[in-house]
Amino acid sequence: AAIIPTAAVGAQPQELERVKAVLQRDGLFASTRKRPLPAHAACVAVVTSPDGAALRDVVIVVRRRWPCARIVVVGARVQGEGAEAELVRALGIVNRVVGVEVCIVGRGGGAREDLHAFNSEAVCRALAAVRVPTISAVGHETDVSLTDFVADLRAATPSAAAEAAVPDQRDVHRRIGDLAARLANGLAQRTALTGERLQRTGDRLAVAAAQKVERRRHRVDRLAAQLDALSPLRVLARGFAMPTAADGRVLKRRADFAAGDRFTLRVSDGSVPARVEEET
Repeated sequence: AAIIPTAAVGAQPQELERVKAVLQRDGLFASTRKRPLPAHAACVAVVTSPDGAALRDVVIVVRRRWPCARIVVVGARVQGEGAEAELVRALGIVNRVVGVEVCIVGRGGGAREDLHAFNSEAVCRALAAVRVPTISAVGHETDVSLTDFVADLRAATPSAAAEAAVPDQRDVHRRIGDLAARLANGLAQRTALTGERLQRTGDRLAVAAAQKVERRRHRVDRLAAQLDALSPLRVLARGFAMPTAADGRVLKRRADFAAGDRFTLRVSDGSVPARVEEET
């Protein structure tokens, strides 16, 4: 549990002890209910006096660190009569603003009695009911109020609250550059590895294709040799001749030859015109 000061600023001791006891009993100080702040808040709500130095400090820091962030100012009196009611109303409005990701509530320094509103039970409960993570920045570094223990984070000053609410664009750019370099390096390594794998695969495919072509060539050579052995030209080369008629028919029998018929005699190195002589 959070360590609660025995004497927070801006409240009568008896009333402060009563409020502290009630809030602690209801678990509003428990560390288990603390929520983490968003890493890159796009919209920051600021509950404070619109005329105070605290708002100016927050705007300057946010604009310097994270210019793209939208700042929603919900004005409220932070001291004097009516301050408690206005702070409660302002915190309720934050819950109705669309897009808010973190809420800063606070004020600049002042006399101890000027910080009374931030020890109010109503203000503390309204702060606990804010739907987004909250930062309490009340007074100077040495000042402590009950809202500091109800909020998800206590900031010593409004400027410190702004620094906690948004990232520094320089750090983000640096991280993006580092990530881009790592990504490029990773892609280069992956591309090189893929290229090597493709090269090895291509080599294997080329070898396999060459082997397959060689096997097919050997088969064609064997078939060609078989066909050549069966070719009639091989028979002619051994001294035989093949007579063919004018229409291309092979003359196989004696009856195919009539006296006076012309035919072609195919020999190993060409064709010889021939004619059937009359029988004697």
